[in-house]
Amino acid sequence: MTPRGTILLALAGLCLASQAFAHPIPFSYLDLRIGPAGLQARLTVHAIDLGHDLGVSPGALLDAAYLEARAAEIAALVRGRLRIGADRSALVPEITRIEPLAERQSVALELRFSVAGEPGVLTVGGLLFPYDPAHQTFCNVYERDALVRQEILDEGHTAFEHFTGTRQGRAAVLRKFLPAGVFHIFVGSDHILFLVGLLLAGGSLLQLIRIVTAFTIAHSVTLALAALDLVQPPARVIEPAIALSIVYVGLDNLLADKGRDVRAWIALSFGLIHGFGFANVLRDLGLSRSHLGWSLVAFNAGVEVGQAAIVLVIAPWILRLGRSDPGRAQWLLRVGSVVVALAGGYWFVERVFFPR
Repeated sequence: MTPRGTILLALAGLCLASQAFAHPIPFSYLDLRIGPAGLQARLTVHAIDLGHDLGVSPGALLDAAYLEARAAEIAALVRGRLRIGADRSALVPEITRIEPLAERQSVALELRFSVAGEPGVLTVGGLLFPYDPAHQTFCNVYERDALVRQEILDEGHTAFEHFTGTRQGRAAVLRKFLPAGVFHIFVGSDHILFLVGLLLAGGSLLQLIRIVTAFTIAHSVTLALAALDLVQPPARVIEPAIALSIVYVGLDNLLADKGRDVRAWIALSFGLIHGFGFANVLRDLGLSRSHLGWSLVAFNAGVEVGQAAIVLVIAPWILRLGRSDPGRAQWLLRVGSVVVALAGGYWFVERVFFPR
């Protein structure tokens, strides 16, 4: 063979070697299995990625003996980057088997986690190979051999929660979404101000009950529709509309004729819009698809608990003031309604022209 032919042959060999370990699609795969025996997993990673972070040749990792010799380092790498939790407790993976998959240029690890029985909620997170911003980890969650959840972990989505289809899973849903509903109504100053604006005009106890009930029915309906993905208006429309509903309530209090009370209808109409606002928060919390009904009911119940607490503080005070000092009650209605309308106007401008 001529020297030129030898060089060409060597170059061809290098090209073939580089193609053999080409890494055009940087994926890892994680299969999590939940069963009566606890939690087990199988993690499959590309030799290119593992070799990069261990500082070794990818080809060396496809040798079973060499791979076994580096098992402790690989275990440390996985423990430092893969975060698995059960019922809010962090779990430490134990590698029970490690093997090369030469045909896939990959390494597979069998993992076992020390957890008693089936957990109620499973948390999964972490970036396995942060050196590569395009890397993704495809996660499959199995419950008793049935595939129940699929997620992709990457730089934009680094963790997720899975509520298991068990009694413990339902309890975990209630523990998360009920307090979240209570918290949201207390920090949702726009929803509180809308409700307070409706109560400012006072009235009989029956009138106030009708107003609160109408608001509850309306926002419960649209919360359910949005959570079930039946109707999904964009937040850029809903948030300014909620602000306008607050402006309307304030102006209605100031302009309403004596004897006319349509506050229950206002609560019913605008409550539909507020329900979509609640739904946006519910989705941000990571709505449980395995327990969709339970998470929806729990969150809505939390909203109602928070709302009831606010009404029980404000409504009796307004009723007493109206009976004992009608003049001061009228002053409160006028001043309070102006404040409500101005706050709603401020939020409208902010949400339309300066959205976050």
